[in-house]
Amino acid sequence: MATVWKIKELERTISDGSVTIAHWRATLTSGDYSVDSNGTVGFSPDASADGFVAFDSLDEATVIGWVQASVDKDTMEAGLQAQIDALENPVSANGLPW
Repeated sequence: MATVWKIKELERTISDGSVTIAHWRATLTSGDYSVDSNGTVGFSPDASADGFVAFDSLDEATVIGWVQASVDKDTMEAGLQAQIDALENPVSANGLPW
């Protein structure tokens, strides 16, 4: 099972094409269960810096890399796995005995 990271939307400065905010979702699926986490990451891009990539030149993999560098990727993915584990191996239930 691998966590699938997606970029839902980007916010940018029109004048220089710099991305200022990325809205993302990370999803983990196992059998009948699927859990996800959503978030937003802000950036302070410098259009004059080396390595700057303007909006029109971006691909999703690049932005996912930025997002993963900005959040604790391992902790996020471990949390999703813990949610799947709890769904697959419940320790409590509700209902009536009749």
